[in-house]
Amino acid sequence: MPKTQVNCPSCRQPVVVEVQQVFDVAEDSLAKQKLLSNSVNFLHCPFCGYQGMLALPIVYHDPNKELLLTFFPPDLKTPINEQEKQIGPLINRIIDRMPQEKRKAYLLQPQNMLTYQTLVEKVLEADGITKEMIEEQQKKVRLLERLLTTPKEDRVAIIKQEEDQFDLGFFSIFSSILQSVLDQGDEASKNELVELQQQLYENTKVGKELKQLSRETENALKSLQEAGKEGLTREKLLEVILNAKTDTEISTIVGLTHSGMDYIFFQLLSEKIEAASNDEEKHKLLDLREKLLKQIEEINNQIKTEMNKSKDNLEKILQAENIEEEVTKNPEVINDFFIQNLQNEIAYARQKGDSERLNKLDQLMGVIEKYSAPLRQIKLLETMLEIEDETALDKLIEDHQDELTDDFISLLNNVIAEYEKSAKDVNLLNKLKLIYKKVLRMSMRAKIKE
Repeated sequence: MPKTQVNCPSCRQPVVVEVQQVFDVAEDSLAKQKLLSNSVNFLHCPFCGYQGMLALPIVYHDPNKELLLTFFPPDLKTPINEQEKQIGPLINRIIDRMPQEKRKAYLLQPQNMLTYQTLVEKVLEADGITKEMIEEQQKKVRLLERLLTTPKEDRVAIIKQEEDQFDLGFFSIFSSILQSVLDQGDEASKNELVELQQQLYENTKVGKELKQLSRETENALKSLQEAGKEGLTREKLLEVILNAKTDTEISTIVGLTHSGMDYIFFQLLSEKIEAASNDEEKHKLLDLREKLLKQIEEINNQIKTEMNKSKDNLEKILQAENIEEEVTKNPEVINDFFIQNLQNEIAYARQKGDSERLNKLDQLMGVIEKYSAPLRQIKLLETMLEIEDETALDKLIEDHQDELTDDFISLLNNVIAEYEKSAKDVNLLNKLKLIYKKVLRMSMRAKIKE
């Protein structure tokens, strides 16, 4: 993505910003997310802390919804004819990349948005998210901001007053913000949010329900961990299920271990039913068996649905003229079900000796491996950061020396540069620098041996 250097409007210091004017969903499946999340064209000055959007002409295009939107910042005070001269080439860039048969009349009638907010609202509206829904969400965000700026001892009065606002939607927004703060390593904000979360759990109806669900889920996880210390057998799994106190605990256990609940497992449960000492215990166990069978059936149906969906997506990509281009347009379809179907189809094509289909399947697997490489690099770096013992870190780096490519070293450099700018976590920065030195040393040794 192109970068440009601009002067901060507040302190006039030079700042490098990622710039994008054309957001074309047909060419970039993440275009909409970039526009809505302000991940581009957003200036964050490391010198004075100023934050704001760059004043740039923007064109947004979504061919599936026949949406072509333009926005020219009024702050630029540019005459209409000059605006058209600047917007025109951006639209032409979109049209030129489209096949002739896909060019439709809507491309000749772009909709001009007067503000950036109306541009965002129009994009969301096309997804079925109305202005009223956006306003409701903003109302909840403002309430959260109000609570955070209120002294702790005065918050309960506001919580009681705004009781109807604390629904699942509010807690979903709260959870997203808390996760973002955790990712940034902002300890002060994290502590403030966790303390507010506790007040909300104790003083709202939905909060109390969520806290109870969380507690029950944790109990189920602890039971499974305890039972699995020396290997989780069917007998131990049945014991965990029998000791579960609530439906939430049972559904959590089933969700995590349903593959182990096979014929032998239910045979063990049937033996328990036959050995029941009284009718009450027997009926309780019969109800439990019925509940387990129903939940497992629902999970299996969901898996079957996802497998069929992934199989359709696989065939759609294989039929495309350009497999790599089709994958980059639809990255969200690549999941565990998709990979499993792909591996099954490769094995079946080999068995049948269908070389033409096998070539396409191998090509698709190669594209997926190519685009998943950065994700593997990030996971490897995360694993390195989790290791506290330096000897263990050296061993991990040695075991993965084949993955210590120039791209991985470049990733490390970029992460270090970002943390040096923010200077939020000195310990993490020092750990990153230590990893960089060790990785670089191992990489140089490998090159010398070559």
